Amino acid sequence: MTGVVTEAEIAEGLGSLGLDSTSSVLVHASLRSFGRVEGGPEAVCRALLGTCGTVMMVSGTWEQTGVPAPPGLVRPQNTYYNAASWAAFDEELENAVPFTPDLPVDPWLGRIAEVMRLGFAHERSTHPLFSFLAVGTHARQLIEAQRLEWPLGPIDALAELGGHVLLLGVGHTSNTTIHLAEQRLGRSRFYRYAKVAPQAWAELPNVSGASHTFDEIEPELRPVTAEVRIGDCRARLIAVEDVLSCATRLIVADPAALLCEDRDCRCGAALEQRLAVLRG
Repeated sequence: MTGVVTEAEIAEGLGSLGLDSTSSVLVHASLRSFGRVEGGPEAVCRALLGTCGTVMMVSGTWEQTGVPAPPGLVRPQNTYYNAASWAAFDEELENAVPFTPDLPVDPWLGRIAEVMRLGFAHERSTHPLFSFLAVGTHARQLIEAQRLEWPLGPIDALAELGGHVLLLGVGHTSNTTIHLAEQRLGRSRFYRYAKVAPQAWAELPNVSGASHTFDEIEPELRPVTAEVRIGDCRARLIAVEDVLSCATRLIVADPAALLCEDRDCRCGAALEQRLAVLRG
């Protein structure tokens, strides 16, 4: 393990990847991966914003707003649990909260995204489960690209800007852009449910599924990946279009690419969705 990592060292590492004020990035990050950061997550945020023109992060609220599927509502190839009864569903609904722009980012997405929300002027989308936040030049353009029926729209917009995926101490299992490639091919398009107002819930389409085998894409992306070490953090930068092209090529060649073999997993349902598209 290295010593303390400073904000300046983080900025220097980001610059060595080729990032500058013209860069737009979707960041997936682990604070712990750096080792000890002088200034904590705020320093990481400042380094990102001081280096890049636009920074976007996933800021989902699944754990707070999500509810099970109601009793009896079963969509084909959806692999989601139903409440055991309407009484149980109503209890889950009561315990959930509707999305608001000041709702905290779910902890599993990491401290850096939450500190970005708390400490920096940002734009945030309003999807009840899967919001994004963005700061910088193109923030509003990216956030406005999200629609309820197409949650990953901000990544579409980032691709149009020639943007990049920045992985800071995390693997491709966190690389949401791979899900966009899947969904363009009719795979990993699930229905999920969220509280949207007191005593009101909504069914939301095209929510992405499992990603636990996405690290299998790494050898294919290695030729187009820039990589440096920042403290203990393995930092990788890949163009969004390169991620999309690579994942698309793999899935077109093999409908089961980047999925596990457990047919009871969401991977099995995602495969069936893709096969249904191929059958027409």
